[in-house]
Amino acid sequence: MNESVPVLRAVDQGTAKLMPDVDRERAWLLTVDGAPQSYVDLDEPEHLEFEYARRLGHVLDTVAEAGRPLDALHLGGGALTLPRYLAATRPGSRQDVVEADGALLDLVVEHLPLPQGAGVAVHAADARVWLEAAPADSADVLVADVFGGSRVPAHLTTVPYARAAARVLRDDGFYLANLADAAPFAFLRSQLATFATVFAELVLIAEPGVLRGRRFGNAVIVAAHHPVDTAALARLTASDAFPARVEHGPALRDFIGAARPVRDEDAVPSPEPPDGAFGIG
Repeated sequence: MNESVPVLRAVDQGTAKLMPDVDRERAWLLTVDGAPQSYVDLDEPEHLEFEYARRLGHVLDTVAEAGRPLDALHLGGGALTLPRYLAATRPGSRQDVVEADGALLDLVVEHLPLPQGAGVAVHAADARVWLEAAPADSADVLVADVFGGSRVPAHLTTVPYARAAARVLRDDGFYLANLADAAPFAFLRSQLATFATVFAELVLIAEPGVLRGRRFGNAVIVAAHHPVDTAALARLTASDAFPARVEHGPALRDFIGAARPVRDEDAVPSPEPPDGAFGIG
């Protein structure tokens, strides 16, 4: 049983709290202003507690042969859950993490330190500013999990942002993003339309209940210039405690429908989740 005590600290974008998991000895939940942000088990970094994180992990497992190191850029840091996962499952990977909230980053590095030799460099900076200055063709994977509070910032939703991501990725690279929306999916559909202007292949992973419009929830999108192994993703997501659907091809084009790509001048943040949408339980 974890007997550590909670840590509460004011950070740049609110109040962060690290709460120990009573069932796992060195596991912690990070919340900001009460909204769950990350869960990390320091002894078992391969354990991904949140369903959306597990789906991102499934994609990371399928982008290259098992164990092959990757060059990864993470936009949004949280408790560094996915960088820890990649360091554990693909040793030797080189990773950069960009987090706008420098005080949050300090809190995480202080209380949930990365293992020695993890190959993870953390940077306090705006995600898009960093992305636009990053070297071209420098990343195998780009993972975007950026929430200002509980909303994706507007400047990370547009065609110029998608082009910046494509420039940084190698030709065989993958863009992954965690988004959140509810029916009629104006935001999610616009994001897929936006990335379709830049990438030839798109995949959407989400719970059937979310896709049927029953509730607000997370959706993972994958974008690439080449086919994604959707069969492997479907097998992995089907085995989860909360199985997800993997949409691509004509079905995904039908889902996008008449949604328009987002220009910088028209951009808005992702929708505010309803109270309790991301409650812990």
